[in-house]
Amino acid sequence: MKNPSWIWSLAVIVLVAVVSYGLFWLTQGKPLPEGFVYGNGYIEGRDVKLAAERGGRVLRHRLLEGEAVSTGDVLVEIDPVDADEQIRGAQGELESLKENIAVIDSERDTWRHHAATAKRQLERVRALQTKKLGTQQDVDTAENAVKEAMGRLQALQKQRDALNAQMEAAGATLALAESQRNKLEVAAPLSGTVLIRAVETGEVVAAGQPLALIVDLNRLELKVYVSANHLNRLHLGDEARIRVDGVDREFVANVSRIDDFAQFTPRDVHMPDERQRMVYGVTLALDNPDGLLKPGMPADAWIRWDATQQWPASLPVPAS
Repeated sequence: MKNPSWIWSLAVIVLVAVVSYGLFWLTQGKPLPEGFVYGNGYIEGRDVKLAAERGGRVLRHRLLEGEAVSTGDVLVEIDPVDADEQIRGAQGELESLKENIAVIDSERDTWRHHAATAKRQLERVRALQTKKLGTQQDVDTAENAVKEAMGRLQALQKQRDALNAQMEAAGATLALAESQRNKLEVAAPLSGTVLIRAVETGEVVAAGQPLALIVDLNRLELKVYVSANHLNRLHLGDEARIRVDGVDREFVANVSRIDDFAQFTPRDVHMPDERQRMVYGVTLALDNPDGLLKPGMPADAWIRWDATQQWPASLPVPAS
């Protein structure tokens, strides 16, 4: 009895169909339980571009990519030769002004003594004139001596006031020079990790030029997008769970920001299916004390908008 080949062909076709159907269902995501919304995105960190407020030649740096730094750590030092010269010039001007002031003060003391002597002489001559023992010429001479001494004191006072003004200006110049000198030491503005180094020792940099990128890996963010239907269900502080490939654990996060405006919105939204395409950005804040998460990692997120719901044992990625 011949074995009919068409039966075997039909069996193979049925088997392939069953396997394909099974694979189809296995690859389809399971539906989310009520009270949860899913989103995905990329891990982001709060990063700061390190830059110098004053340009010059880089004398030395302590920038190692991947190394942790703390707030206030001096990371880059710029050659202070020009700044030190400005400080010495300002200091020299101050010293010169102080010497001039000392000379003026000494002359003022001398002329104060002359003025006091001239006033006593004038009083004595006037008393003698009253007793007919002195002449008007003697009185005139004494008065002229007083006027000369007082005039000289007034002139010296004006010189002293001018020097005081110059001292204030020189002091401000010195303070500015010292402030600029301090800016040649570029310190870390936050505690974090050096992600990118953009400068080498000996390189001449300009003011404001980025020298490095520092990111805070302890506090990271994940921005996901949800539809308008889910937006009104979410609130700041809602708990979320985050999962990334290659890390066998889940991370706890919270909703920290919800965008006010939709993205990818058509110009004219009239049809209901078009309104479904409106999405809103939702930012999740998460701690990363173990440093397992890195900026740029793709991540899945589940946000629980109904606090009465328990977290499921496994978090499914819903079908697209």
